[in-house]
Amino acid sequence: MSTPTPYPDVNTVLEHLLHEVQTLFGTQFVGLYLYGSLSSGDFNPASSDIDFVVVTTDPIPAELLPALETMHGRLASSGEKWAKKLEGSYMPQHALRRYDRDERFPQINEGHFFVAGHGNDWLIQRHILREQGVVVAGPAIRPFIDPVSPNDLRYAVRGVLQEWWAPMLQDASWLQRRDYQAFAVLTMCRILYTLEWGEVASKPVSAQWAMAAIEPQWTPLITRALAWPQAPQPDELAATIAFIRYTHNQSAP
Repeated sequence: MSTPTPYPDVNTVLEHLLHEVQTLFGTQFVGLYLYGSLSSGDFNPASSDIDFVVVTTDPIPAELLPALETMHGRLASSGEKWAKKLEGSYMPQHALRRYDRDERFPQINEGHFFVAGHGNDWLIQRHILREQGVVVAGPAIRPFIDPVSPNDLRYAVRGVLQEWWAPMLQDASWLQRRDYQAFAVLTMCRILYTLEWGEVASKPVSAQWAMAAIEPQWTPLITRALAWPQAPQPDELAATIAFIRYTHNQSAP
């Protein structure tokens, strides 16, 4: 492994993850790749995660799942700064080609290990992996993934809105935390950007576009979301819910 990111602490935990998965999977290992903010260049050490995918030649057999879960637990308790920020999936190479909502994969998210299918957002992540994915180890990932069309990206963000965000208009308990409010506001900016352009942009780029393109009443909310967590922030639950509702209304075909 060379230096896949500009962040030494991130590279250290990636080096350990790579060693662990190569040891565990042996000749089944194909590659380790990054997407999300580390591939877009908008990584924020104060709030970002390490989004990754490990590609294998074949589906991971059930008998290896306990060892994989144990490995992630060992990394999380290692004391390394970024070990608890690893979020990713383990996929056979054929599954990258196109999205299949019925396929299930081992995943780690916010410290929880589980096996589940990917949601509509995986259409978006596949696009990012294809166009911007960072190779930590293995061959280039672009040839493994079919292109994702602009309309498929629009379909995906509408699905994410409907499946994940629309229920929060009725039950906003997940949004009680200020960091989740900022995340929600910036995610709405990304959704609006994709609906307009059929393309994916980072949260900062989408936020700057939204402040210039949509009604100015949302500019202060977006500005404060961009400043989190460096600047003191008021609780903005009501405004965040209103922005989710606005985005949901704008998403109608």
